[in-house]
Amino acid sequence: MFKTLRCLLIGAGLLASLPMAAQQLPQFSHYAFNGQFISPGYAGIQGQTELNVLYRYQWLGYEGSFDGGGSPKTGLFTLSTPLPSLKSGIGLVVMKDEIGAVDVFQAQLSYAYHARLGNGNLGIGVQGNITNMSKGSYRPNTESDPRVPFQSSDRKFDMGAGLWYQHEDWYVGVGITNLLGSTYEFENKDRSGALSTVTGEKHIMLTGGYTAELSSSISLTPTAILKHDLSASVSSLEAGARATFYDKFWAGAGYRVGEAATGLLGVYFLKDNALSFGYAFDYTLVDAAAKSATSHEIMLGYRLPKSKNTAKPPIKTPRYNF
Repeated sequence: MFKTLRCLLIGAGLLASLPMAAQQLPQFSHYAFNGQFISPGYAGIQGQTELNVLYRYQWLGYEGSFDGGGSPKTGLFTLSTPLPSLKSGIGLVVMKDEIGAVDVFQAQLSYAYHARLGNGNLGIGVQGNITNMSKGSYRPNTESDPRVPFQSSDRKFDMGAGLWYQHEDWYVGVGITNLLGSTYEFENKDRSGALSTVTGEKHIMLTGGYTAELSSSISLTPTAILKHDLSASVSSLEAGARATFYDKFWAGAGYRVGEAATGLLGVYFLKDNALSFGYAFDYTLVDAAAKSATSHEIMLGYRLPKSKNTAKPPIKTPRYNF
């Protein structure tokens, strides 16, 4: 237990020494509830079907100096379900991300093979995705600038891969995106045939968490996530912890290095905590004058009961087995 926690803390310290910067990927304060978005290796690893809906409104009230392009907004739906007979699982991610004049819609389908490793399960996953990227209207300094795209969109296929190790008390997962490095092409402002391009950057996401039982009614779960842009060699690190009370309510806090402090509140409903609701609040600490003070995020999750083994156990007698 302590060896695992020590390794996680040492790893987080090493990651914190990397240069930090903003990411091309959307960020979520509920990352600890969002394994399917982080790694395709997560697909089905929990042994039950999970559905998750999340909406993030970043920098509430922020408006552009002119035209559109105000607060970034992200909607996310994920599904993870096991395939016990195949020792594997499948996952689905549907995301819509609006930031500035760029609108991204993505659908991902993942498959993960599960292998027993030590006292936990390892998911080895691959992912295929279709991404539609739209460019809105821009206001160029020079009207004839050929590098300014016309309002248009492009659609490309790309792939990802990842691993997820799930233990009863802790987990660690890693995923990489845009393995094919697909390039999106947009017609220029004067529609003369010249193109502006955007290349999907390869990102690595690494996350981990550990749950410690402090008493019969309280557990504590420290978590961390690192996002690293392989092309720009910049990273974003977030770490925090949440306490769960009576296995029904949770509250937590975290810090996103060089950006914001976060707070979490949540509650479980229904039998076996099948339904969950969470709220996250971010308070901007760095460059607040150029952004807006707060960001808000809501999450709704549902877990189907684990499938039961319907096979009847053998009846043993001193002479016969039935």
